[in-house]
Amino acid sequence: QVHLVESGGGLMQSGGSLRLPCTASGRTFNMGWFRQAPGKEREFVAGISADGGVTHLVDAVKGRFTISRDNARHTLYLQMNSLRPVGAGVYYCAADGHDRPMSVHGREGDDYWGQGTQVTVSS
Repeated sequence: QVHLVESGGGLMQSGGSLRLPCTASGRTFNMGWFRQAPGKEREFVAGISADGGVTHLVDAVKGRFTISRDNARHTLYLQMNSLRPVGAGVYYCAADGHDRPMSVHGREGDDYWGQGTQVTVSS
């Protein structure tokens, strides 16, 4: 029912900025971003409510990352500033397929996932 495609990844220098878009088809509710570093588990990074009014960021990225969405364009964004090598990995766009409260499980977006986009950060 939902198809997600994220893009915008690439190679960045430490301290640089990158903006990742995710286009969605089908109805989405809460959405989020996950990151999987090499050899690590996929971890939640940021979430946003269906209307974009509420955001949820893990402590490690607060003050540096911003999650937003433009529902008219069916697009979710992750603005990443002050990138660090530890922040490298494959970033996945995700969505909830049903209406639910924010952050009840410590994350948003666990019903649908995109294919991922690679972010590499050089020191």
